[in-house]
Amino acid sequence: MAKKYFLYLVRWQLSTPILSLVLWWLSGMNVLLATIIANLIGGLIFFWVDRYIFRTISDEPLWEIKEDAECVDCGHVGSGYRIVEWFSYNRKEDKNPQYRCEKCRIKKMVEVREKMTEKPQK
Repeated sequence: MAKKYFLYLVRWQLSTPILSLVLWWLSGMNVLLATIIANLIGGLIFFWVDRYIFRTISDEPLWEIKEDAECVDCGHVGSGYRIVEWFSYNRKEDKNPQYRCEKCRIKKMVEVREKMTEKPQK
């Protein structure tokens, strides 16, 4: 958390000269309008920087749990689990989510982990 806070403080300091240049460039305008434009430009730039600073990377997958789901592997009906997001694996927009029972979800987790750690073949 301290690293993120430090990066945020650096980002905050970088915004000052950038926004002051925009205000200097717009100095012939109404002060309020120039300030609004400068803040919009800052938002367009620093949204991406803040998004990078505050991204969340977890060693554990993000699971979706659904009750009364049928396991796609064994057919068991009960609590169903699916990995939604895990490092580069992202199934947030999956049109046909596949749920697995408690036992089969462990197998799927191992399978996804292996795919993520595979080295591309040449």
